[in-house]
Amino acid sequence: MAAPVIAIDGPSASGKGTVAREVANALGFHFLDSGALYRLVALAALNRGVDLEDASAVEDIARDLKVVFSADAVLLEGGDVTNTIREERVSNAASRVAALPGVRKALLGRQRAFRQAPGLVADGRDMGSVVFPDATLKIFLTADPAERARRRYKQLIEKGISANIDALLEEICDRDARDSQRTDAPLQKCADATELDTTGMSVEAVVAKVVQSYNKRASKAP
Repeated sequence: MAAPVIAIDGPSASGKGTVAREVANALGFHFLDSGALYRLVALAALNRGVDLEDASAVEDIARDLKVVFSADAVLLEGGDVTNTIREERVSNAASRVAALPGVRKALLGRQRAFRQAPGLVADGRDMGSVVFPDATLKIFLTADPAERARRRYKQLIEKGISANIDALLEEICDRDARDSQRTDAPLQKCADATELDTTGMSVEAVVAKVVQSYNKRASKAP
C-alpha cells in the first residue's frame, strides 16, 4: 500500500509550511514544501534573466532543475538559497510561474516522489486536489489577510529582510486572486478537506489539531 499522506493546502502566509513541518516532526513523517520547488524555478529564471511570461523557457528550467534539499539548507545549482527563495520578489515570481501548466506538469513527478514510508506531510496549494488526491487527510488552512501579512512581516524581519507590512498585505491579496483564478490547479478547498481558520491560533494549537485529526482518521483505516 502507498504511504499515507497528509495534504495541507492554503493561501500564502496561512501558516501551512510551519504547521506541515511540525506535524511531520510529530509523526516522524517526511515533509514536502511544494512551494519551495516553484520558488526555485522562479529564482532560477530570475537569475538567468528569463522572461517569466516565456512559458517554454520557464518550463525547460522546471524540467532540468538541479536542486538538493538537506536537513537545514536548500541548494540550487550548488549554491545555498535557503533564505533567498523566501524573499518577496521570489514569492511573487513563484506565483506567476506556478500558473504555467507546463511548469506544474514538470514538477508533478518530483513532488510525488516524496511519498515514502512511513508517511508524508505535504503543503502547497494543490496537494489534496491534484498531487495527492488520495491523501489520508486533507486540511485547508486559512487566516485573515491582515494576520497573514503580519506573520509574513515577522518572518522576513527575523531573517534580516526589510519589509513593509502594507505592501505585504497588498501582495498577499494579489497572490490570492492570482492563485485562485488560474486555470490550471487553482487554489481551492477540496470537498473532502477540513477547513481550519488559524487566525489567533498558535502554531502548537494548529499542529495538535491536525495530528489529532490524522490519528483519528488513521485509527479508522482498514
